[in-house]
Amino acid sequence: MPLDADPGKSFSGAMLGLFRRGVDSRPRACAPPGLVIYAVGDIHGRADLLAGLHRAILSDAARTADSKKLVVYIGDYVDRGADSRGVIDILIGAPLTGFDYVFLMGNHEATFLDFLEGISVGSGWLRWGGEETLRSYGVLLSGLRDNPRALAEAQSEIRSKLPAAHLAFLRGLSLSHQEGDYFFGHAGVRPGVPLQAQSPEDLMWIREPFLSSKANHGRVVVHGHSISREVTFRPNRIGIDTGAYASGILTCLVLEEDRQRLLQTGNSA
Repeated sequence: MPLDADPGKSFSGAMLGLFRRGVDSRPRACAPPGLVIYAVGDIHGRADLLAGLHRAILSDAARTADSKKLVVYIGDYVDRGADSRGVIDILIGAPLTGFDYVFLMGNHEATFLDFLEGISVGSGWLRWGGEETLRSYGVLLSGLRDNPRALAEAQSEIRSKLPAAHLAFLRGLSLSHQEGDYFFGHAGVRPGVPLQAQSPEDLMWIREPFLSSKANHGRVVVHGHSISREVTFRPNRIGIDTGAYASGILTCLVLEEDRQRLLQTGNSA
């Protein structure tokens, strides 16, 4: 299966800061009482944006000191952006003191792991951002992306340079998570299939028929994977991948009781 299709849009602009934006409270759903959930969209190697968003989350969380805090990272930490290694360093450092953490598996992490085991996925992975990931670990491709010898050399080198803690992090990622009326999965779910019976492939890769489905999935699905310029609010799903690696906009969806709002990095685009 190919990696994410190129979104076909070009974004530019440097990060200028962070802003909070209120949103319509639809779809109607509730987080568990006493819990504030921070769901972070696809990071894709933008360690700079992640650090800024973490500062905004900590500032926001200070206003509800008595509530439990949970941050759910929706997956796709690696590829495309320049600093995949830095992103994982930040995440394994547990930078949000006093928070509980959930780290979901994205299709890019799954493919990175596949490349460590076999080079057959290599040319596709490199084409959709894997080369940037290798470079962040000090691995430079010595030939064409579809050259088996170059792929084997890159695989051998990344195996030796990937820190054990990073490999353990990647292997320990979860496929989904549920809290209250919300279900979190990287790409979404297969309509008509019970949430507890969703396949790993769909949770990490699905686009259609999920994106256009109006079905009630049993919970509101919070997902990334499919890029949109604005956060997508539908009665049955909320899409939070705003193309951070190129747009400079990394999104955090905040869920508190029956309210939904956004924290985002900002740019001049």
